[in-house]
Amino acid sequence: MPRPKDLRESLPGLRRILGRMRPHMHDQRTLVAGGFIALFTEVAFRLLEPWPLKIVIDAVVLPQAAAGPRLLLMLALCGVTVVAFAGMRALAAYLMTTAFALVGSRVLTRVRAELFAHLQGLSLRYHQGARSGDLLTRLTGDVNRLQEVAVTVALPMVGNVVTLVGMSVVMLVLNWQLACLVLALFPVFVLFGSRDSLRINGAAREQRRREGELAGGAAEGLAAITVVQAYGLEPEQQRAFSASNDESLVSGVRATRLSAGLERRTDLLVGIATGLVVTAGGYAAVIGHLTPGELVVFVTYLKSAFKPMRDMAKYTGRIAKAAASGERVAELLSARPDIVDGPRRAPLPRVGEVAFEDVSLGYGAGRWGLRGLDLRVPARTRVGVVGPSGSGKSTMASLLLRLQDPTGGRVLVDGLDLRDLPVAAARSQVAVVLQESVLFATTIAENIRHGDRAASDREVLAAARAANAHDFISALPDGYDTVLGERGATLSGGQRQRIAIARAMLRRSPIVVLDEATTGLDPENQREVLGALAELTSGRTAFIISHDADAVADCDLIVAVHGGRVLRQGPPGEVLPGLRAVGADLDPGTIGTRPITRRTNGVAGGGR
Repeated sequence: MPRPKDLRESLPGLRRILGRMRPHMHDQRTLVAGGFIALFTEVAFRLLEPWPLKIVIDAVVLPQAAAGPRLLLMLALCGVTVVAFAGMRALAAYLMTTAFALVGSRVLTRVRAELFAHLQGLSLRYHQGARSGDLLTRLTGDVNRLQEVAVTVALPMVGNVVTLVGMSVVMLVLNWQLACLVLALFPVFVLFGSRDSLRINGAAREQRRREGELAGGAAEGLAAITVVQAYGLEPEQQRAFSASNDESLVSGVRATRLSAGLERRTDLLVGIATGLVVTAGGYAAVIGHLTPGELVVFVTYLKSAFKPMRDMAKYTGRIAKAAASGERVAELLSARPDIVDGPRRAPLPRVGEVAFEDVSLGYGAGRWGLRGLDLRVPARTRVGVVGPSGSGKSTMASLLLRLQDPTGGRVLVDGLDLRDLPVAAARSQVAVVLQESVLFATTIAENIRHGDRAASDREVLAAARAANAHDFISALPDGYDTVLGERGATLSGGQRQRIAIARAMLRRSPIVVLDEATTGLDPENQREVLGALAELTSGRTAFIISHDADAVADCDLIVAVHGGRVLRQGPPGEVLPGLRAVGADLDPGTIGTRPITRRTNGVAGGGR
């Protein structure tokens, strides 16, 4: 088992997070300053609070003390002063806590927003290798942990440390010998704390890792709930979840047990220090080096002086978990986006000419998505890209959308290398309709408007009509204001596709990619979708991706791909003869041997 990292090894992650927080802290500097003023005020009243008690005790126990109006007035004033000090300290503590809580919440809310924006900017390759549940845990749970510890632990600890310094100075002034006796115990606490923090932090880091794995497995199982239930995989999923859950429990219990042990050892040290002070201080009071009131102040300060140590022991586990969370968030923020903005800022021609020049895309370890792809597509050309699953068809689409960049060669649109363009500008050139179009859990109108956030209601309506979606939308109880379920699950497949087509129409892009756009639809829905696709692709450069040779028979240009390479490209009459029927693998040896019956529906779609 690898040696667990101690808190110091997690500090780089925390420092990176603090670096991310610093610009946001600057915006809150007025509130931070007010919080520190309240903090120092609270510490001042905490230092003053025992002194009225000292005056009362000395006045009462002195041999010449006698009851009378003067003594009663002094006692009453001391009582009022105690109440006033307690009230002022409570008010200052309230203002300090509120100010720092607002700062912590605002700053970490912005950090979470920055983290989400960073996640959205990471490439498709990164997301394909990550578990969405773990990313979600970092985005919510880990940031929440940082926020909780910053507000409820770190900021109070600052106040306690300031109090410790102030009380140590006062104790040295009152009786330096007793003060040195107390301060001599601090290194013992540091020794215990350093040893235990290593083990606590290791357990906390392991717990956070286990929680990320737990969330990843749960998200994966819930996302595939249809398959899980259809194949009776519930017991297997439950066993896997229970195993991860138990491992997370073991790590959490270990961290809690170690933290509790450190707390109890600290309590023992506080007890030892109090016993020594009571013994030595009582003797000093007897011989006249301390008054009884000063001894009470000293013991009161002793209790308060050890509070930071007790809090450190109490919160070591939470601080360790925050360090682990900060490390996980910093690790995510340090992931460098593969897809970055290019230098060009001039407006784009938006004609729709596309060229792949010796394009290759490698994934390492000898795995290739594409190799040596050369293809030129004039504007307003319908291109049928056909081949079996895994042949590189969808990879071509991802390069055109700049979801990935080629490892070799160039992808040009209107003569411009996509890598020279801003990411948003490159993607605005292309509208896409996928096999399983993803809709969001908002209204139908908003889902369509995702194609153009500035589109008016009239334009949304026109796009829906053109996509053959207006009739079924109008028949819904709330029409265009109908709120969809997650991923549009409350609609049929054909209805989802038509809304996705309406969304693509609003984008007004010169290039359209149809990736398996009619797969799985029944004949009636397919007719509706095909009619909408005909409207969408009219007058635009269209890439029709399919493994169905019939589905691309009416295209201007056919590109047959296999194993990441182009086997043939040319007009349908030259390439289509020899391609196998739907569902069969594309065999290079069969090209040119089998005729294909051409479609006349005017639109290409089809399955993978």
